[in-house]
Amino acid sequence: MTATTPPDEAALVERLRAGDEAAFERIVTCYHGPLLRLAQAHVASRAIAEEVVQDTFLAVMEGLHAFEGRSSFRSWIFRILSNRAKTRGVREARSAPFSALAAEGAGDEPAVAPERFDARGRWAAPPRSWEGVSPESLVADREIRVQVERAIEELPEAQRAVITLRDIEGLEGPEVCAILDLTEANQRVLLHRARARIRARLEVAMGGR
Repeated sequence: MTATTPPDEAALVERLRAGDEAAFERIVTCYHGPLLRLAQAHVASRAIAEEVVQDTFLAVMEGLHAFEGRSSFRSWIFRILSNRAKTRGVREARSAPFSALAAEGAGDEPAVAPERFDARGRWAAPPRSWEGVSPESLVADREIRVQVERAIEELPEAQRAVITLRDIEGLEGPEVCAILDLTEANQRVLLHRARARIRARLEVAMGGR
């Protein structure tokens, strides 16, 4: 899944600056869902996430004069949302500052549970083989989709934000680093840990198949 990016950002920005109502509606249509998903990685409830998204759209309109095109318009919007959601998350006492969570998420926590290895460091409980299971069948399987959604909801904040932008919205690593203010190494570790947790959940869900 990826955000539906308008084909001509430059023209769209100019229309927004000119007060084109249809252009604003296009932005809301394209970005409301992706922004909401990212906001929910930082705040405690959907209601608060919706408020953050609305604040972001207002900030976009108020700050259009400051957009110089150094990044994509999409990245700029996500960055605004991310900053507001982080601040709101801390204010709502959901989390510590995101920078601290990101550093913690890239620490020494193993991506795979240590008990899955024997004394020589070999697999004691190797990952279940998914040979013969196509990505399409996983996506089409409602139970699997539910398990993935739950696994993402249960991720630590920094991991959830990274995997939302990378694997759900389809952004590249450098964009995610700029939006979340992460180093490339930190972003890679957070993404790896998030994917490992989700894979572990899927292994359990598919265990009886």
